[in-house]
Amino acid sequence: MEHTNNPVVGIVMGSDSDWPIVSKATEILRNFGIAFEVRVISAHRTPEPASRYATEAESRGLRVILAAAGGAAHLGGVLAAHTVLPVLGIPIAGGALNGLDALLATVQMPAGIPVGTLTLGSAGPVNAAILAVQILATSDDALRQRLHDYKKELQRKVEAGNAKVAAALQQETGA
Repeated sequence: MEHTNNPVVGIVMGSDSDWPIVSKATEILRNFGIAFEVRVISAHRTPEPASRYATEAESRGLRVILAAAGGAAHLGGVLAAHTVLPVLGIPIAGGALNGLDALLATVQMPAGIPVGTLTLGSAGPVNAAILAVQILATSDDALRQRLHDYKKELQRKVEAGNAKVAAALQQETGA
């Protein structure tokens, strides 16, 4: 799938059907100028490629892996078992349990094999990407400043929304 030059973030999803939601992470990474790669690798249907991807990730220059999967969602755990890099799990909603199975399978890891688990829904890939940027920014002052700017922009958006709602209420009440 997608690949930018010298990727430092790997995005792995269990199925191409996850792409519509996972693509939100690539938008964030692009906005921060973070090089990434995207792969479809299943923990269950392609276990050898999953193991190989995680084992080789560090030597290829990756510094963080985002792992998105639905259903049993063991992808994050399988990848984390084969690397020392931080693995951020994105449980994908769907199926009979609407993602609860994916959430529990991603978050319930045995001691020593952590997977940082993000939220279900459209915020999951966004927050995973932001967390990856925060991890990378611990050793990059310019990137950390961009995060400060990002937070200020979030604040400005909330303040603008507050002003909009206040104006609408004032207009409704005629005050």
